[in-house]
Amino acid sequence: MKKLLPLLFLMFASVAIYSCKDDDDDYVNVQVDYPAVYDVRNVNFVNDPNLGWVYGQTFARPMLDQDYVVIYRQAGTDNGNPIWQQIPRTLYLQEGELDYDFDFTKNDFNIYAGGNYNLSTTPQYINNQTFRIVLVPAEFGNKNANRIKEMSYQELINKFNIDDSKVGTF
Repeated sequence: MKKLLPLLFLMFASVAIYSCKDDDDDYVNVQVDYPAVYDVRNVNFVNDPNLGWVYGQTFARPMLDQDYVVIYRQAGTDNGNPIWQQIPRTLYLQEGELDYDFDFTKNDFNIYAGGNYNLSTTPQYINNQTFRIVLVPAEFGNKNANRIKEMSYQELINKFNIDDSKVGTF
């Protein structure tokens, strides 16, 4: 009996392992257009009574549920090169604090501007803004979500081998 018990255990373990479904198989044939970079130019935030200052965009095709979006705001230029600051971001202005934030679903994203003063008094921060949207697939985003939130734009591009010479537009 002592020799039979390990053999039975091995048999049941083999059946259990063989019958398990590998969830990664669901993603093998999915065509995605990312990792990719998109620009949203001339963004003018709208003052929504329920959401505050907001700008939203819908994706042409839904992302996978686990995919991740990272958004950068162009804060200026240096020798003609854009300076990208990841949001969420707080700017400390003479008028008060201005916060940029965002949320996303697999279908869309929203960028928010808020502050502790009347934002309409600083239209240069809510009109004609440029944002860079980086879409990161689940295989990268899920495992690295916390690290992604800390990366500069260049670190993110380098980490995921994103060709940002082919920036798309929404």
